[in-house]
Amino acid sequence: MKSTLLAISLAAVGLNAQAGGFTLESADFKPQAALKNEQVFNGFGCTGGNVSPALAWKNPPKGSKSFALLVHDPDAPTGGSGWWHWVVVNLPADATQLRAGAGKADGSALPAGAAQINTDFGAPGWGGPCPPVGDKPHRYNFTLHALKVEKLDLPPGATAALAGYMINANSLGKASLTGRYGRSK
Repeated sequence: MKSTLLAISLAAVGLNAQAGGFTLESADFKPQAALKNEQVFNGFGCTGGNVSPALAWKNPPKGSKSFALLVHDPDAPTGGSGWWHWVVVNLPADATQLRAGAGKADGSALPAGAAQINTDFGAPGWGGPCPPVGDKPHRYNFTLHALKVEKLDLPPGATAALAGYMINANSLGKASLTGRYGRSK
């Protein structure tokens, strides 16, 4: 009985280590810290650089065949749907990072085979933070999913919501990082 409990406990520790090992980080901002003006949208009254931040990940779940990135602001005043700032699918299994500026609208700075989905700005590519003046700082949730498929089969013009549905349906695990941004004027 003791050996069975020990084996179950060790298996649980192994599972927790596997699940806890997948991490996402950025050299451009720390967890829960403010995003820099370089990442802020340039439009809607904001005057940022609109450059996607550098992201790096490690220890994805075993069997990962590709990755997908979702960047969402749940605090956007949209009636409950939040705001999609960047959606990237079909990142190859051997990718471990996206360099700063990888979110160019034409996809030229992404790894081969990766694709971007239209954001709530109406086009593909990184659309940086630009919350309404006076709102409390918004959260920008960067979530990288390790997928069990090499490629998501999405139709042309797929929405961020459809991509998110397919990503979640094929996810082996995820790693998250949250930045914040607010503006007073």
